Amino acid sequence: MGAIENSHWVVTGAAGTIGSTLRRALHDRGVALTSTDARRAEVVGDRDRFAVADLADLTALTEVLRGADGVIHLGGIADEADFHDLAEVNIVGTYHVLEAARRAGTPRVVFASSNRLTGMYPASTMVSPDMPPRPDGFYGVSKVAGEALCRLYADKFGLCTASVRIGSYEDQPTSAREQRTWLSPADAVLAFIAAMTTTEPGVVFYAVSANEARWWDLAAGEAIGFAPKDNATASGDPLPFDPLAPQGGPYAEAPYSLDRMRDLP
Repeated sequence: MGAIENSHWVVTGAAGTIGSTLRRALHDRGVALTSTDARRAEVVGDRDRFAVADLADLTALTEVLRGADGVIHLGGIADEADFHDLAEVNIVGTYHVLEAARRAGTPRVVFASSNRLTGMYPASTMVSPDMPPRPDGFYGVSKVAGEALCRLYADKFGLCTASVRIGSYEDQPTSAREQRTWLSPADAVLAFIAAMTTTEPGVVFYAVSANEARWWDLAAGEAIGFAPKDNATASGDPLPFDPLAPQGGPYAEAPYSLDRMRDLP
């Protein structure tokens, strides 16, 4: 894992749960930060500044990214929603971040992807990043598009991109599903640091703790230095989970998507 001390990173979605924790951890490791969000985020120290830049504003994003060593793109809609909103915010917004990085000469983009991109695989299947996407909803579809954009910008425009498929980010696992998908805050920091420091272009890996019953292969993350330390088993033996049920659990149920659709004329 390479050094990040004295580097300068932009963080979108800085006011979110992961953004707040990650920014504090990076600041403590000597990283200079520029934090952006749709709502104002409190700075975490003297090496953190807040800058207003909406994901819809490519020009503003480009200016914010100038001179940065990289951008961690956490911004966007973080759960199932109407597809039109997801397309506008998550897909077009991710395109804007990547294009802003290209225009600004910012060499690295770390994209917050999601395990929901493969949530329709059955629980009996060990899933690796090289397997075809099987999203459990329109939110997952937006992450498929985001990963494809990252791959394009790596292959065609030479950016170093890393897509981090985030598990269930919680202080502790609270369900049978989360015993398989849990990502502890400490392991989340390790995952993002690995993504920030890899020299491999177009990396995709699962950010999940070292849970004994996990559904996702850790090899791709291990190859770039992600070595999770926590294990959901510390909170108790895994509860039963139907091996034929989708890994997305309730997120894979039809009403979870249909109930969030807008009625269109």
